[in-house]
Amino acid sequence: MDVYWLEQIEADVPSKKDWLSASEQVCQNGLRFAKRLADWQLGRWTAKRAVAHYFRLPADAQVLAKIEIRPAASGAPEVIFASKPAAVTISLSHRAGRAVCAVAPADVDMGCDLELIEPRSEAFISDYFTVEEQALIAKAPAGDRARVATLLWSGKESALKALRTGLRLDTRSVVVSLDEASFDLNGWSPLRVRHNDNGRIFHGWWQHSDNLLRTLVADSPPGSPIPLKVLAHLPDHSARCA
Repeated sequence: MDVYWLEQIEADVPSKKDWLSASEQVCQNGLRFAKRLADWQLGRWTAKRAVAHYFRLPADAQVLAKIEIRPAASGAPEVIFASKPAAVTISLSHRAGRAVCAVAPADVDMGCDLELIEPRSEAFISDYFTVEEQALIAKAPAGDRARVATLLWSGKESALKALRTGLRLDTRSVVVSLDEASFDLNGWSPLRVRHNDNGRIFHGWWQHSDNLLRTLVADSPPGSPIPLKVLAHLPDHSARCA
């Protein structure tokens, strides 16, 4: 199964907001805190660009304004195009002024996550990780424990998004296992997440660069994420994404 992956940074978001729909502009106007507003705009921008590219739509403001990213009842993002549900699954994550959007065919349970590598306390590890995962962290070299802990946490976040529960579910109900012996040419390495409550397995990938960890999981085993390349700014005409 092909999954597409787009990353954008705050500087990519145009100052003019004509790429937002009327209802999104109303939502935007209700966001009072600067960071929350910046994250929201960056997430919407990244998702709209990814969806437009996925459907081979023109990359202009008029088209992007017809693509709406709305929260489903579960809280997971869903795509509406021209007032109708679009046949696509997306997952979003943002951290440290960067956002990612993963795009897959409809009816796929999928989640992605972006995390900054940072130390996590022993109390955090004890409270949120399973015994198996704690052992993986403990056996890692001291200088690599922050990366391993962040990787396991990110894998959990992706799986909980795929389950459409988020952090409402106990993080110890999903167990991340790694296979660091293999990776693809784009630097993605495989991982697997098991849901303890029902034995459900999610397959996926992880990648580390620029002190950031990226993870992706899906119920249908995905190929490693395919990076999307889009124009840095909206064109003045109806050009297609590069």
